[in-house]
Amino acid sequence: MKQLLFWLIVVAGLVAAGIAGYQHYNASRTASGQYRTKAVRRGDVKLAVNSTGTVQPVLSVQVGAFVSGPIQMVCVDFNDKVKKEQVLAQIDPRTYVAAEAHESAALAHAIADLKRVKALLEHSVALERRNTLLKEKKAIAENDFEVSVTDRKSLEAQVELCNATILQCNADLDTAHANLDFTKIKSPVDGIVIDRKVDPGQTMAAQFQTPVMFVVAPDLEKKVYVYASVDEADIGLIRDAQKHSQPVTFSVDAYPDEDFTGHIFQVRLNPTTVSNVVTYTVIVEAANIDLKLLPGMTANLAFQIETRNNVLTLPNGALRFHPKPEQVRKSDQAIVEGRAEDETNNGGSTDAGEKKGSVAAHGRKPSYVWVVDGSQLAAVEVVTGLADKSRTEIVSGDLTDGQELVTGMQSTGAKAPGSSPP
Repeated sequence: MKQLLFWLIVVAGLVAAGIAGYQHYNASRTASGQYRTKAVRRGDVKLAVNSTGTVQPVLSVQVGAFVSGPIQMVCVDFNDKVKKEQVLAQIDPRTYVAAEAHESAALAHAIADLKRVKALLEHSVALERRNTLLKEKKAIAENDFEVSVTDRKSLEAQVELCNATILQCNADLDTAHANLDFTKIKSPVDGIVIDRKVDPGQTMAAQFQTPVMFVVAPDLEKKVYVYASVDEADIGLIRDAQKHSQPVTFSVDAYPDEDFTGHIFQVRLNPTTVSNVVTYTVIVEAANIDLKLLPGMTANLAFQIETRNNVLTLPNGALRFHPKPEQVRKSDQAIVEGRAEDETNNGGSTDAGEKKGSVAAHGRKPSYVWVVDGSQLAAVEVVTGLADKSRTEIVSGDLTDGQELVTGMQSTGAKAPGSSPP
């Protein structure tokens, strides 16, 4: 009888333990089904500053007209490759050819006049020499001798004046020749014509302002600049990235599946303020060997600031999740209600206070993430480091690779894991 009673007690205990275990398991399954979770895992975390910018040539050379006149001929078109001193267009040169001929004639006239004056000077010098001999013999009046001297000096001055006139005519001829040469619009650099603003027959008027006829971009097939606007709050990070030669990646809408790489060339000090928002222009230099990056394209940039490789990371959603007090263990309710810090400062001995003291040496403010513990949630204190768009580095905390963290509540229509369809 006693042995039967013993076995009845053992069986009853096993049944009770099984029921309790099943209830705990079922409660855990029910709790797990209420929450969305993501796992802790190892990986790389990259801190980046995002911005938008515009692709521009390294240099845009505006080619204009210095002289006026109708366009006689246009020698290049859009996208043509040109060499330095290559003729891009021709302004009708007839007016300037005539001006050059006029100045040539004026120079010839000045040279001929110089010869005439020199001949008169030779005659005047000979006359003065004869009058000097006659004066010594007192065979000429003093007044006639003085006239011959004056004529000689006057002709010497006329020779100097003719020489000056010749210099002036030479300068005028050089100007006329330069204006004639300016009728040929030439490229000042090697490059690609990215804009053409004239057509044959159009008249250029360059009296008051130099008209732009072409825009030539040198080195467009080698590299381009991306002009990005960066918020003032991120400029410190950008300058640190420039100091450490961090790369910049960007994409353009024309090639959405391709990433381009560049580096920070310049952070301009001049601010731009729009609606009380202060931004600074950051210039990114990138290679353009295949000529895929065209002027005016919109670029979406990511300035890489810092990288952590192969570190333990948690999903950012786990840091944003805040449960209700009734969902967590009693020992962790102070964390939810915001009393953990007060209790720690007052010398309290709660679990939350002990956890907070355990990471004080890190010098960073700790955060809490939540894991499913039976039918309730348990808090895990972590100190976080670098973060990107989706994950955050774990500096310290009692978490392991693959551990599931709560990131939110399941939607009303979501099924618990393992539940059967109705």
